[in-house]
Order: sequence, then structure tokens, then C-alpha cells
Amino acid sequence: MLITESKHNVGSGLPRDPQWKIVYRKLWRRRTASIGGAIILFYILVALLAPWISPQDPLRIHLAHEFQGPSFSHLLGTDDKGRDILSRIIYGSRLSLSVGFAAVFIGAVVGVPLGLVAGYYGKWVDAVIMRIVDILLAFPGILLALAIVSALGPSLINVTIAVGVFSIPTFARIVRGSTLTVKKLEYIDAIKTMGAGDFRIIWSHILPNILSPIIIQATLRLATAILTAAGLSFLGLGAQPPSPEWGAMLSNGRNFLWNAPHIAAFPGLAIATLVLGFNLFGDGLRDALDQRME
Repeated sequence: MLITESKHNVGSGLPRDPQWKIVYRKLWRRRTASIGGAIILFYILVALLAPWISPQDPLRIHLAHEFQGPSFSHLLGTDDKGRDILSRIIYGSRLSLSVGFAAVFIGAVVGVPLGLVAGYYGKWVDAVIMRIVDILLAFPGILLALAIVSALGPSLINVTIAVGVFSIPTFARIVRGSTLTVKKLEYIDAIKTMGAGDFRIIWSHILPNILSPIIIQATLRLATAILTAAGLSFLGLGAQPPSPEWGAMLSNGRNFLWNAPHIAAFPGLAIATLVLGFNLFGDGLRDALDQRME
């Protein structure tokens, strides 16, 4: 459940702090969560300000400048076509973040209602929904996404759909478990005796009380979604050339590891840093929203 009050104010007669202040204080006290949040904020700002901070056009080819190492004119060097790597990484942050957020949104929009319905109604409804979820979980996530993209065709949109689909089972199982716990509480029985319908109980009383695990899972899932999308692009199933997507850039750079390792190193570092940021922040958020950690 969501944290509703600060333990320092319980029984003291003082006004209770808003929930967001309690969570913020807990996150601030965890250095790793602060570092993760700073990394995420940095990449979001880079993505938003890309047209203004990018030193060059990420798609412009300069064959006379190919394979240049880091220098004052090209801070991260150039690739095999003379394109500025820093500019491509800056614009690539837009693609990676867009795919990550869109995929997690798809997984949550489908998975959360399925978990709510399965947990609330139980019986045969629960059995049918969870058997479908079990089938999806039987495939490793990357293989399921690979199969979906192979069927739909290589493109960044199809990668987003594939990553979103393999995120559905995780959300469904977490929400189902939380719903099973909340629906047994006494206040749910009291609401039923007052004549509230199932729809109102599910969406107005159960869902608000299970937002914590949903938010935590969404944050951690963003890291998985970004990493999976980059992996599919690395295999040639995601963004297609000349798109400045990090996974595609990493795939192109592997051909020049001996004579120009910076072409692959910097996109790989960008992927690793952003994924690390979401993981650190997600772990801190989980602790901040867990009442047992007080």
C-alpha cells in the first residue's frame, strides 16, 4: 500500500506530512537513489534539449572526417561515415527513452487491468487470465520480443510493441497478488455492504491502494525495456540506418573495434549509464514506498 503518514507525526498531534514529502525525504536519504534520479533527469533534459545542444546534424555524412577520435571539434569522435557521435548519442536518447516509456505504458495499460480482474473475481476468471500469463512467462522475455518483431517486421515501432507485450505478464502478476491482499481487508467488505459495485470497488478503492508496486515495477521495467530495445536494434530488428539509435550504433561500431573502438564504446556507455540510473532509482523508490523500511 501507499505510505500515508510519517511515523514522526503519529500520536504527536502534529499535522501529517503529505505522502510525497515522506517519499521524497526517504529518496533523498538514499545516495544511490539520488544518483539514479540525477542520471535519469540528465538524459531526459538531453533528449528534450537535443536540437539546441547537439553540435551537429546527427545524420550528416562527412566522409573526409571518418574514424576520427575524440577531439575539440568532435568531442566523442566520428563514425565510419564521418558523423558526429556525440550528436547521434544526444538524439539517440530521444529514441531510447521514447521506446522505454511507450513499452512500459503498453505493458501497464494491459497488464494492470488483467491483474485487477483476475485478483478480484478469482475462480475461473483468475484461472483463465493467469494461464495466459503463464504461457507468456514460459518464454524468456528477449526471445518473446524477438519472435514478435520477427513476425511484425523490423522497425522501432514494432520493437516498442514487442517489449510492451512481454512486459504485460509481469504487471499482471504483481497487480493480481496485491489485489488478492487488499480485497480481504475489512474496509472492502464494508464498501460492499454499502452497495458499491465491482467497478467502483476495483478502480476507486483497490487500485489507489496498490499503486506503490505498480510504480516501482514501472520504474524498474523501464531499464529492461531500454536494454531489450537496444538489443533488438543491435540484431538489426529495431531502428534501421541511418537512425541514431544506441543499439544500432553499437551494432555498427562492432565492425571497427580494432581501429576505432570509440564508435561502439560511447553508445554502449550511454546504454549502460541510463539502465543503471533506472535500476538505482527503482531500488530506492521501492525502499521509500515500503512501510516496513521505516
